[in-house]
Amino acid sequence: MNSRLQKFFYRSFSVIFALAATFAALLPSASLAADAAASQPLKKVVIAYSGISPSQAPAWMAYEAGLFRKYGLDAQLIFTESGSSTVQTLISGDVIAAQVAGTSVLQSNLKGSGVVMIAGFLNTMDYKLVVARDITRPDQLKGKAVAVSRVGSSSDFATRYALEKYGLTPDKDVAIIQIGSQPARFSALETGKIHGAMIAIPLTAKATKMGLNILADLQMLGLEYQHTGLAVSQSLIKSNPELVRNVLKAFVEGIHYMKTHREEALAIMAKYLKTDDPDTLQEAYESICQTLIPEKPYPTIKGIQIIVREMGAKDASARAARPEQFVDLSFIKELDRSGFIDRLYKFTAVAKVNTRVESAPVPGSSVKEKTPVVEAKKVRPTWTEEKIKTAKQVPSAELQSSTQGSPAKTAITESQLYVVKGGDTLSKLADRFYNSGYKWGKIYEANRDVLKNPDYIYVGMKLAIPADNQAGG
Repeated sequence: MNSRLQKFFYRSFSVIFALAATFAALLPSASLAADAAASQPLKKVVIAYSGISPSQAPAWMAYEAGLFRKYGLDAQLIFTESGSSTVQTLISGDVIAAQVAGTSVLQSNLKGSGVVMIAGFLNTMDYKLVVARDITRPDQLKGKAVAVSRVGSSSDFATRYALEKYGLTPDKDVAIIQIGSQPARFSALETGKIHGAMIAIPLTAKATKMGLNILADLQMLGLEYQHTGLAVSQSLIKSNPELVRNVLKAFVEGIHYMKTHREEALAIMAKYLKTDDPDTLQEAYESICQTLIPEKPYPTIKGIQIIVREMGAKDASARAARPEQFVDLSFIKELDRSGFIDRLYKFTAVAKVNTRVESAPVPGSSVKEKTPVVEAKKVRPTWTEEKIKTAKQVPSAELQSSTQGSPAKTAITESQLYVVKGGDTLSKLADRFYNSGYKWGKIYEANRDVLKNPDYIYVGMKLAIPADNQAGG
């Protein structure tokens, strides 16, 4: 080997060894930096929730599954008795975030509090229309009486909304009387003093046990209403956006945990709702956790507009308000666009987070270690239509599939008979049977003799699902 080539190899190896030595020297410092980051103390924070109902589940799941800690937060959950009290803790700085009803946030914001919603967990009302045993169709309510807690209440708003969707005029076709609490409305239904009432989930399970019928839920009738969401102050958003971001990540992942860890979620629900009744827990989990709470928890602008319109009847400042002033969508948009939420559901099969069901700030806490056994109820038709007696019956397994499942996206090639379940809408059925929600008109036209309008759909109703000819809806 000539001297020039020897010099070349010598210089090359010298450079390689020098780089290796430098890299080796850097490894300890890099490792120490990682260890230092991992050993950073958790930030102590307090987060409030304003009710003992299934709509509050995201906070419970994030806490019990250790997800706040995952995002660097040593969180303490506190329960406050009302929405207004909960918002006040935000204003005072006693808590950094609150799971609370939209109405309380809007009322506070209009007074200049600077409190806004950054996520929407329940974007409709969790009411179901419960009716007497002998009523199976909305038109049978004509000439009857239904109850609300009081005129102007949320139950009154929901009742009038439902009656109008069914083509009935409140106070004319159907009498609306004030009775008070849900137990009082139950009693009046049971004794036959009234014929219907809006009842909140999961107390609707009790109504079913009493033999009462459920005609619809507010989701079926297309009601958007900002019920429960996550609120923070604008001052915190400006001063510590990373903290707000980490809080929302924990909540979003808590929703994912709830939807993908059924048994653990039921155990957590049993603890916070203080019940081990399987029917109650199933109603809460299926109707709220799986069906109504979205994977991507955007607040509902339309639902906020409805509340603002209600408030505007008495408050001039509400009449001049815009729905956008009550929300900050930047954080949920960021998580959505970055793929953070999609990745959670894409890798659901990854090892589960260990759940810790321990003492938490709930009134009269009584932890049940045994996970409730919850069985699905079969759908039972309540009436038939001569027109569709000859249609092919949808298999019972199809009828029983809940909205949490993903029905096979195979367009049907022959007419079928379908029994409506809670949460169904024509667009959802069109998506299920035709792979396109825009084809809902096909189902509507096939059932015009029983559907007075596209919203006239109720539990137990039988619908003909015509074959898909691949044409537009």
